Amino acid sequence: MELKVSETTKKWYPVYTNPRAEKKAYQALINKGVEAYLPLHRQLKQWSDRKKWVEEPFLKSYIFVNIAQHEQADILMTKGISRFLYFMGKPASMPSRQITELKLLMASPYELEITEDDLQAGEKIILKAGPLKGMTGEVISQRSQKQLILRLESIGCSIIVHVAASYIERF
Repeated sequence: MELKVSETTKKWYPVYTNPRAEKKAYQALINKGVEAYLPLHRQLKQWSDRKKWVEEPFLKSYIFVNIAQHEQADILMTKGISRFLYFMGKPASMPSRQITELKLLMASPYELEITEDDLQAGEKIILKAGPLKGMTGEVISQRSQKQLILRLESIGCSIIVHVAASYIERF
């Protein structure tokens, strides 16, 4: 039986993990030889006796896997993976460009914040300087501070990046 091209072409899919199981599920996927991406960011945690910098998942309960369609069942059998994200009755896939942009964003020195609020669409912009040069988004103004919002529609959330207004250009 011959596989269709669409069944063998790899795509990026967001998958849900069990609560607080992102790192273990990611490691299990890597051990299986699956190309996966878990965006992590450093966060200062405080306990009663100490403070410590730890790497936390940036998008809670999400991992991105680059697989062919016929590999989905194997992903679901991975410990810690809960389910695929669905859009219009099919597992949601993301363009590899969005994964590349997310990796660039995570490597940037900017302070990042994530919100699942449905932010109001504003003026379309493009970054003209800095490590995020060329990325596009929407602007909101809050306390006279410019914020770039990258809307990742396929996972249903928005990322807010604090950047200097001089880095923003209208288009």
